[in-house]
Amino acid sequence: MGYRPVMAIARFQDLCIDAVDVPVIERFWSRVLGLRMTGSDDSTRLVGVRPQDTVWINRVPEPKTVKNRVHLDIFARTIADLEGLGATEIQKFDRWTVLKDPEGGEFCAFPRDDLPDRRLKDVVVDASDPEALSTWWRGILGGVLGGHPVHPWWWLDEIEGAPFESIDFVAVPEPKTAKNRVHWDVSAPAWRPLLDAGATVLRAKGGDIGWHVLADPEGNEFCLFDD
Repeated sequence: MGYRPVMAIARFQDLCIDAVDVPVIERFWSRVLGLRMTGSDDSTRLVGVRPQDTVWINRVPEPKTVKNRVHLDIFARTIADLEGLGATEIQKFDRWTVLKDPEGGEFCAFPRDDLPDRRLKDVVVDASDPEALSTWWRGILGGVLGGHPVHPWWWLDEIEGAPFESIDFVAVPEPKTAKNRVHWDVSAPAWRPLLDAGATVLRAKGGDIGWHVLADPEGNEFCLFDD
């Protein structure tokens, strides 16, 4: 099933990955995604051809303790190539392999002989109610919503400015228990429409941050920048 796009109230801006050891994770993900490193030890950027290709690697004090509720799907030539960069295989399926990065962050790799320049395939979000959560994000970012007729799997395609194919929402039994180590940033001319839509303010702009930290209806953190 599928649904036509709706008018977005925010725009996708970029992705962020938390790390304890920023240089290690920066080197790993720059090679996996084919992006260039630039920045400092505390907060660095992986940059590509377009601004929205940017992935921020942000230093955090706490190590990973639970399964990532948001993870990346990527294209790679071989799983051996990823292991050579420091990845560890967790589980193999027919079309993809689940691995973890040097700090234990899970991601899925889809091998391809013709490796594309854009190696980021999808962003995947665990959800208690994937239909409701994907519908909510459709109202924020626009795009085309689709759902599987049998399995609890929903996706949001054709998000304007996104450097990946889709955000996929999959059902999991466990609730969210820790801050996400992967999130995305958005920009908008005002934050009130996001609050009216159901976003929660975790930290308002001010002091040492120039953006708002919000959460979606299932508690997934995201940052809102002024458009």
